[in-house]
Amino acid sequence: MKPLTALVATTLALAALTTVLVITVGYGGYFSDPVGLFWRYSACWVVFAVALPALRRVPARHVAWLILAGAIAVTVAGLVGPPRTSTDSYRYAWDGRVQSAGVSPYDHTPQDPALARLRDPWLFPTGTACTGPDLAPIPAADGTRHCTRINRPAVHTIYPPVAEAYFLAVDRLSPDGARHKPLQIGAALISLGVTGTLLLILRRRGDDLRKAAYWAWCPTVAVEAVNNAHIDVLGVLLAVCGLGLVASRAMTRRTAGGVLIGAAVATKLMPAVVLPGALSGVRRVRDAAVVLLPAAAFVVLTYLPYVLLSHESVFGYLGGYVEEEGYDDPSAGSRYSLLRLALPDTWAFPVLLAIVAGVCLYVMWRGDPRRPWSGALLVTGWAFVLLTPGYSWYALLLIALVALDGRWEWLGIALAGAAVYVLGPPFDYQPTLSNLAYGATAALVLVMSRLRRRR
Repeated sequence: MKPLTALVATTLALAALTTVLVITVGYGGYFSDPVGLFWRYSACWVVFAVALPALRRVPARHVAWLILAGAIAVTVAGLVGPPRTSTDSYRYAWDGRVQSAGVSPYDHTPQDPALARLRDPWLFPTGTACTGPDLAPIPAADGTRHCTRINRPAVHTIYPPVAEAYFLAVDRLSPDGARHKPLQIGAALISLGVTGTLLLILRRRGDDLRKAAYWAWCPTVAVEAVNNAHIDVLGVLLAVCGLGLVASRAMTRRTAGGVLIGAAVATKLMPAVVLPGALSGVRRVRDAAVVLLPAAAFVVLTYLPYVLLSHESVFGYLGGYVEEEGYDDPSAGSRYSLLRLALPDTWAFPVLLAIVAGVCLYVMWRGDPRRPWSGALLVTGWAFVLLTPGYSWYALLLIALVALDGRWEWLGIALAGAAVYVLGPPFDYQPTLSNLAYGATAALVLVMSRLRRRR
């Protein structure tokens, strides 16, 4: 393919990707037609898969601006409608509003009458407006029907302090009546920030800038990071920046990287999985402490103000969430489904811990300290394969790691998570669906790993 032809083909593929994303985001079929929604989402991935090979033929001088232009187009596509497949951002908006009123977000549940003065018709409809499967009923003493867009209104928030500080900042900067849009716009800007950071890290290392497209053009980023405005995207930005600094040999940069990874953990907890990668090739306790101590100190210091200001636990519903999602009950739902194909249910969790611990030790002993994201991707990817989570936005961190490392086969995790999340209800959350989705991804990873070793 000639350079000009490749440039035109990539541009057309991006236009097609943006169009299909707009159609998908505009389709409100999560509750009414999940199968139809998943087909549309799958079409986005097909076009995405076409755009990536075309980009490889584009001359290097055009790659950076083409990736940025595509990132902007994909991001704007995520902004064309309200959150379609998740109501988490409504909790974000509520936590920000509560903090603006001088109340700790950890002290009251959304349905607590003590905060009734903060309710508005958008987050808390009443009467005939309480229709739709995405609205949760809340008790009321006046005989009127009350409900809320916030999921799990009877439980406390579980979000860590950096996330809560972000919710407060968005609330303070938002005009009255802005509703969900400021959170989407904030997430869009952060997502573009991730793209810029990826390009900067790749350029400084003399690496192929085309890898950044794995994040910049990924349908999951448009849907989960932008449209659903998941706070995970902020954790991704902080983790990527942290790993970029940890890759340096300078102690001050590694310390700063540890601080940023700690900030990522204090945003969504899950970025803690990159810590083994950040310790790749570490042989001395002092070198590990340069990263781990600043990370731990940052998490503790950010929690401290909320601990002092709150009357309830700052961990909120975290324990209940783990129990609700079945992570403490191997026989429930589709958790650990691949392990349960070959093992008794009671063995699944201990075996998972052993395998993940083994991968972590391998990464820390044999990993490349100049490429900490490679080890982080290995740990994160296999943790996903073994846990088989049912939420597609969890994969945002993994997508960014793929963009740094280049092993595109791990992107299947994001599509597998979407399949389980969107198709779970019509298939009654059967482990078979999870086995097919994550099993196919695991097979692809194993095949590609073998091919890479042969090369």
